[in-house]
Amino acid sequence: MTNWYIKCVVISPTLSSDPQWREKAKASIEGQGITNQGRVRSDNIANKSCDGLLFRSQPEIYLYQAFKALGVSFAPLPVFIRGGKDYRRIEPDFVIIKDGLIMIIEVDGDTVHRETPAEAHTRLTMLTHEGAISERVLASECSTPENAKKCASQLLEILNKRRKA
Repeated sequence: MTNWYIKCVVISPTLSSDPQWREKAKASIEGQGITNQGRVRSDNIANKSCDGLLFRSQPEIYLYQAFKALGVSFAPLPVFIRGGKDYRRIEPDFVIIKDGLIMIIEVDGDTVHRETPAEAHTRLTMLTHEGAISERVLASECSTPENAKKCASQLLEILNKRRKA
């Protein structure tokens, strides 16, 4: 069977009935679902969601809910890029902005964080060398909503001490 060949390929759309197609099209046009959150790290994809935002672990969701309840301005899993010849892209777990200070928060110790402390330090230098404060918390410190509230309050207290200093 050596003289086989493909003569023709036909690609055609499949029509399907979706009663919500108008709402979905409108949401797409309005940019709903478009975020500045990490979505493409193939080695550690954010596969959990809460309030339409992405997270990599349940402790991160609890910490998100705690920050939200405290009324602080923050970004969960934002993407930061440094351009130029030394291009870098990082996705810290959280970034808080309060009273003119910026704090990066990494939630460590669960199964989705595999880097060593030295690797994490190196990864975050593009922000810490610009003046951001870096804090690491254990996932166990955010393992319940109550623990996460306590952890969030302690992180905000660190920012308050830095502001006063």
